[in-house]
Amino acid sequence: MKLAALALAVTLVSTAPATHAQTAASQTPSQQPAKTSPAQDIPDAPSAVQPPLPKPTLPTVPQPGPGSQNPEPTPPAANDAAQQPGEQQAPPPMPPVQTVPAGTTPRNQVNANEDLYKITVPVNFVLVPVMVKDADGRRVDGLLYKDFTVFENGKKQTLSFFTADPFELSVAVLLDIGMPDVAVQKVNQTYSALVGAFSPYDEVALYTYSSTVSQVTDFTGSSRLTAALNAVKLVRGHANGPPVLGGPLASGPTVNGAPVGGPAIQPVNTPPKEAHVLNDAILRAALDLSKRDRTRRKVIFVISDGREFGSRASYSDVLKLLETQGIQVKAVTVDSGALPLFNKLERIHLKGQPYGNLLPKYVNATGGGDSTPYQRLSRNGIEDAYAEITSEARNQYTLGYPAKPGATCRDIEVAVDKPHLKVSAKDKYCPLPTAR
Repeated sequence: MKLAALALAVTLVSTAPATHAQTAASQTPSQQPAKTSPAQDIPDAPSAVQPPLPKPTLPTVPQPGPGSQNPEPTPPAANDAAQQPGEQQAPPPMPPVQTVPAGTTPRNQVNANEDLYKITVPVNFVLVPVMVKDADGRRVDGLLYKDFTVFENGKKQTLSFFTADPFELSVAVLLDIGMPDVAVQKVNQTYSALVGAFSPYDEVALYTYSSTVSQVTDFTGSSRLTAALNAVKLVRGHANGPPVLGGPLASGPTVNGAPVGGPAIQPVNTPPKEAHVLNDAILRAALDLSKRDRTRRKVIFVISDGREFGSRASYSDVLKLLETQGIQVKAVTVDSGALPLFNKLERIHLKGQPYGNLLPKYVNATGGGDSTPYQRLSRNGIEDAYAEITSEARNQYTLGYPAKPGATCRDIEVAVDKPHLKVSAKDKYCPLPTAR
């Protein structure tokens, strides 16, 4: 009896571990009891939770050396595709970007591989801006370089540069404040249209002149130009009407036409001579424009009645400077200068009287217009002239050829192989003096 009971106890002990292992395998990992013995030789069931993947290694970007520029980023590693969400890779360095405003670099349509501003040969290069209009005065576009012929001192030149692309402008605006006050106030009302005629890439300087020349602003954008023009609105022109030559306001008290207490001599009154230093104003603007970037088209914009008197500079000297620097003169004539018969009457110049025909001569000689400035009497006409002048100055055909050695000025003539077209270009080219 005792032997039978002992055999049954041994059988129960030998079968107990197998039953415990089967029970543990049937339970989930979260339901398994904690292990009490570290020497468990029965393996646990595999876990249903996947272990986390190893972190990907980011590509290393080499640091640029002292003499290196624009380093190339290292290609990403193959395990970048396994990057975990929320982890951002450092972006590669941005390569340098160089941009220029539209129209800054006109394209050479004669030889597209050559750039106008990469000329390094030690010679002068002749640039001839040309405006072409039809019989009705409308601008003609779409011409090619083969339609133009340039003669220098009667000899045909071989063009090496041609473009119809627009240029940025450097403009010196000259306001004549010596005109009658009614004309000055009419011009004051057009300043907003004057500012709107320029593009954001243009630079403008403002000058006023009468008996002297004053620079109001240096070359700047439209914001400062607006403020300067608002300040100029406070300036008044001279008194309206003809000068007083007789009557009680012309002199002191008189008796029978003779001054009281003086000799009985009939007084002779002459009108005062008011200075209009047009030549000096254009000279001052030309000297300042000569210091501006040569890649810009340089223009002097005169708003005046066209009178000149009392300047120290002569017309011939100022014109030579304009031809040397390639500066155009454009103008809007107002008041008496806009009258139909004014130019014809001013051709007859009396000694000691103001000149009235110099402004048209400046415009014609420098290629700023057909033959005369824009003549405007109304406010709307003046505002329309602003837009037309700046558009013509910016959108011209530009012809170029290498200059011949020499220091003398040469006559220039531009012809177009199209009938019934009017060509406006400068009359002469004067080379720059050689550096010593």
